[in-house]
Amino acid sequence: MRMRTVLSTATAALAAATCLTAAGPSSAAGPQHHTCSPSVSVDRFSDALDKTTYQGTYVGNFSALAVDRDGSLAAVSDRSALFSLDARTLAPRSVVPLADENGAPLDSEGLVVDRDGTRLISTEGEPAVRRHAADGRILDRLPVPDALRVAPAGRAVPNGTFEGLTRFRGGLLASMEYALSGDSAGLVRFQTWDRHRDGFTLAAQYGYRADTGLGVPEVTALPDGRLLVLERGFTAGVGNTVRLYLADPRRATDTSSIENLTGQDGVRLIRKTLLADLAACPDLGATAKQPQPNPLLDNIEAMTVTGRAKGGALKVLLASDDNQNPAQTTRFYSLRVRV
Repeated sequence: MRMRTVLSTATAALAAATCLTAAGPSSAAGPQHHTCSPSVSVDRFSDALDKTTYQGTYVGNFSALAVDRDGSLAAVSDRSALFSLDARTLAPRSVVPLADENGAPLDSEGLVVDRDGTRLISTEGEPAVRRHAADGRILDRLPVPDALRVAPAGRAVPNGTFEGLTRFRGGLLASMEYALSGDSAGLVRFQTWDRHRDGFTLAAQYGYRADTGLGVPEVTALPDGRLLVLERGFTAGVGNTVRLYLADPRRATDTSSIENLTGQDGVRLIRKTLLADLAACPDLGATAKQPQPNPLLDNIEAMTVTGRAKGGALKVLLASDDNQNPAQTTRFYSLRVRV
């Protein structure tokens, strides 16, 4: 069993090294720029980690990505694993288990690598945001408004809470995936925290209107205070809808004291502009294991900005959560995004 794991890891690393230098999984050409919209192009994708293992841990179920301080990638799975990945090949370099204060598995969804190297990880079961050491140990946890807790403790629906997590204005921002009970369908809340010398305190909250039938699986802040927001949905027999938006919360109303968000007058929601519907991207020769409007698509859930390309476009890396399902794929996408 151990030999099989080692061989699988070595094979995945070799495949990744080959795949990430190409426009598709088997091409020998260099990276190409393929337009999805006037603002977004997709350079390449990689399936190299799909259905592999590393040190006995399944490599997949990815729900969040972040650039670590040494330039590598940190990645969390929603099956209680924190990975370090090589930034060029995606090959796993280490993995540590995650658990709550009682040793129970965590449904990890969002990830921020803080300035001191600690990992801020959001979970949607409670929900919660915890600070972890690089070895997975829990250091402390942030306060959460009662209304955002899963019912009956609060008004959130199960599996609909803190999916996205990002640094924001020196502090932190977490995005709910779906609306609270009592809020209008599609109106989701973004919660922020301010940073102080002794930790984080609750700060403003904002409303964001997701497209009909879609939720918010990930959000990434830009230096100017705007946000990249992923919206996602799934229809059986049709496949995934994945859209990338540029959102601006800078003039949005603080909704933390508003019990029910119903689109009422005087409440300014976060403004958003569609950057791309990823179904419009070229498929780059990708294949899908189940019906999709574009075979390139899968259950995309993770996003991070890895740098800037020549010309100033953002280099954005996405990853899908395969749910450890034979009909889904662990796939990474390299995008260039102009904002």
